[in-house]
Amino acid sequence: MTREVKESFVGETPPAPAALAAKVRTLAPSMTRSMQRVAEAVAGDPAGCAALTVTGLAERTGTSEATVVRTARLLGYPGYRDLRLALAGLAAQQQSGRAPAVTADIAVDDPISDVVAKLARDEQQTLADTAAGLDTAQLEAAVAALSAARRIDVYGVGASGLVAQDLVQKLLRIGLLAHAHSDPHLAVTNAVQLRAGDVATAITHSGSTGDVIEPLRVAFEHGATTVAVTGRPDGPVSQYADHVLTTSTARESELRPAAMSSRTSQLLVVDCLFVGVAQRTYDAAAPALAASYEALAHRHRPRGGARR
Repeated sequence: MTREVKESFVGETPPAPAALAAKVRTLAPSMTRSMQRVAEAVAGDPAGCAALTVTGLAERTGTSEATVVRTARLLGYPGYRDLRLALAGLAAQQQSGRAPAVTADIAVDDPISDVVAKLARDEQQTLADTAAGLDTAQLEAAVAALSAARRIDVYGVGASGLVAQDLVQKLLRIGLLAHAHSDPHLAVTNAVQLRAGDVATAITHSGSTGDVIEPLRVAFEHGATTVAVTGRPDGPVSQYADHVLTTSTARESELRPAAMSSRTSQLLVVDCLFVGVAQRTYDAAAPALAASYEALAHRHRPRGGARR
């Protein structure tokens, strides 16, 4: 018997003021243009927008009151009043001297020192945004499911496929039965075998990658617990996910595809999942890790006659 497909959801707990800017960056690309104008306004001038009524913000952004309210709800707030309170809190944090967020594009003629600095700042912002927007209740639930799983399948293609392999390699090192599938046909044929007590995890930045959604749907319909790691929590993949872990969405530029920063945020979530599982299964995980280190130790020792 198949389970009921979930509707795309907005988190029950409104994001803290510190997470608002990250939430805007994550969701803005999937909003309508009018909603984007509202989101960009509140993120760019939280103090000014906090002083506006819903009518005032609608007039400032050239939208309607209904659009302002819909935007507030999409960002995770029950209504505009709650969004205004968060904006006031964000404005207070900014006035306290906290360093502003920096997003800098890389130019073709930038010296390499500037490239290093810009990339470092962008990576830091990506990690900070992901940490601020990550739902720890969803994370804990996913960790609990993985810790008790009989079998774990992880789906991802392209850059997300590399992250899927990273998660599986980590889980294997602590003695869990896990497989990474980048071939869509193999992913579906394996998903058919999953049952209650198994876990299927889909990693997709866009939230709409068909080759990842299809095996997750099959696993979902066969009773497996499902997890989605995605930059679009309102995307199609979330319809088949019991637990959704949101990653940061960065702007794409000509010299730096979005896949680079999306992979950074995905790897942070993967590390959080792994550490959480290792904590829960420590009595079994610690000996398994020690055994894997010992099995590979001889490969890292200098061989006789090798130069040092």
